[in-house]
Amino acid sequence: MPRSLSAVAFGLLLSGSTISAHHAISAIYDNSKPIAIQGTVVEFQFVNPHPFLVIDVVDEHGKSQPWKLEMDNRYELVEIGVAVDTFKHGDRIVATGGPARGRSNALYALRIDRAADGLRYEQIGTSPRITRAR
Repeated sequence: MPRSLSAVAFGLLLSGSTISAHHAISAIYDNSKPIAIQGTVVEFQFVNPHPFLVIDVVDEHGKSQPWKLEMDNRYELVEIGVAVDTFKHGDRIVATGGPARGRSNALYALRIDRAADGLRYEQIGTSPRITRAR
């Protein structure tokens, strides 16, 4: 096989395994056992492949703990109007989602509500959407 064809075949093999690994959300998070948490946004990282929020959650003992909330892919979030400034430091939110299987204080966000302006982010099937209370 010519060297350039081998390189292309190898590249396709690698990219296919990367794509499969990226979409294995169910291997990382257990969406069949959703939990709800509330807290204050510390930061919103609007990055590829999945944007995430870090929120400060106060537990039942009054101790503050950071939680990482992973969201749907950046491309789809842009399509529904999410931008770098959609979630700001200090926003109070309630999030519901699947807890991480192998680590604590991480969640795949299936729904995020911000009461201050009625914003709701949610996963409907495999697609995200944003609504605002009127």
